[in-house]
Amino acid sequence: MLGKVLTSLLLLAVFFYEPAEAQKKKETLLSEKVTQMMEWASKRSVIKMNGDKFRRFVKAPPRNYSVVIMFTALQPQRQCGVCRQADEEFQVLANSWRFSSAFTNKVFFASVDFDEGSDVFQMLNMNSAPTFLHFPSKGKPRRSDTYELQVRGFAAEQLARWVADRTDVQIRVIRPPNYAGPLLLGFLLAVIGGLAYLRRHNLEFLFNTNVWAFSALCFVLIMTSGQMWNHIRGPPYAHKNPSTGQVVRHIHFIHLSDAAVTMGIVLLCEAATSDMDIGKRKIMCVAGIGLVMLFFSWLLSIFRAKYHGYPYSFLMT
Repeated sequence: MLGKVLTSLLLLAVFFYEPAEAQKKKETLLSEKVTQMMEWASKRSVIKMNGDKFRRFVKAPPRNYSVVIMFTALQPQRQCGVCRQADEEFQVLANSWRFSSAFTNKVFFASVDFDEGSDVFQMLNMNSAPTFLHFPSKGKPRRSDTYELQVRGFAAEQLARWVADRTDVQIRVIRPPNYAGPLLLGFLLAVIGGLAYLRRHNLEFLFNTNVWAFSALCFVLIMTSGQMWNHIRGPPYAHKNPSTGQVVRHIHFIHLSDAAVTMGIVLLCEAATSDMDIGKRKIMCVAGIGLVMLFFSWLLSIFRAKYHGYPYSFLMT
């Protein structure tokens, strides 16, 4: 009888001891993971992760913190201009959280580059970048934990609203000051002021219609050739495959072609209205017609090469 009682007590002790020991190990592991994440976050607002770090600190339990991860492809050979711009906005968001007074270990920001964690992309069946995912502190990510990049854009303010919806963490986005614009404007004003001072006794050039016309044409050509698209999207200068996507080289070609066609039209107008002798006017007329026909044909050929099925062509096919 005594043996049975002792056996029962021993079984009860083992039954209660094992869960307590497992719980202690779980808490120790969680504490180590949080400490490591905080150490990484103190050095870099966006923690860089590979496959091993992702599986250990994001996928594997236990975890009492959320992780917002940007999956990207920043290596130069990937030629992902959008990834660079999204990374800049993601860095702004992560820095705003890291250096705020409300910073805690409730949420961390991390990134996985395709060339450093391709196995993570395969694990998640992901085939596009950039992509933003939220991994909650408990459970698996839901559909709403995938950021709708095409709908909302990748501005830091939009990302902050999405993070607040998913984690209840309010992040006030603070952007670093950008002195490039004021410095450029100051330099331009200094140049204009210097020229005006040097020509202070003869300011007739300010009323020269040709100067203003040339300045207006330059502005129009820059704005219509796609240079602003380059500034916003940051595409590469060229692709190995010339028919793949829009690149800076295409914008330069269009800009030069537009300028040549404009120059041809100007020469034709001058040939029709100028008081020059007939010989010079004929030369200007022939040059103007040649520029318009040649470069307008080149523009049409570029469109036909880029957009298959474009029906129009002239001189060049």
